[in-house]
Amino acid sequence: MITANISLGQNISIEKDASINNVRIGDNTKIASGVRVFGAPERILEVGTGCYFGLNSIIEGFNAQVTIGNYVSFAQNVNLMSGSGPNASEVLQRIFPILKGAVIIGDHSWIGASAIIMPKVTLGKYCIVAANSFVNNSFPDYSVIGGTPAKLIRTLTPSEIAKLNTND
Repeated sequence: MITANISLGQNISIEKDASINNVRIGDNTKIASGVRVFGAPERILEVGTGCYFGLNSIIEGFNAQVTIGNYVSFAQNVNLMSGSGPNASEVLQRIFPILKGAVIIGDHSWIGASAIIMPKVTLGKYCIVAANSFVNNSFPDYSVIGGTPAKLIRTLTPSEIAKLNTND
């Protein structure tokens, strides 16, 4: 594998069998075993400060820009993709075209185990994605989502949001 365009902040922990390429990663980020995080030479995948990537997750930013905010946690086996291919059948692509588009995950979001995040999705700050969810739509700040396809379960309450904004 060719590795290039890697910019790492301070205090980064990357397991030996993880793979990163075409990325910029902020301080205090941890990447577990079997994880793949990659962008493209012309689109560096951006990862903020204090993030965690769980066992065997794939964060693909090859097809379009992927931006991960600060303090975002991915549980194990998460698949985030900026392109839905490959679909080798050009005939089948007439009905099911390959999707490509930017993915943005807001600060302090938590992505549950085995979630799939499709191209053209933006999750706001403090979003929570339930395990085994298929996310093919965008959701605003403070959303708790889940299901296949993912739907809004609830938003954080004003008292919960207040707790997020206290310095205690």
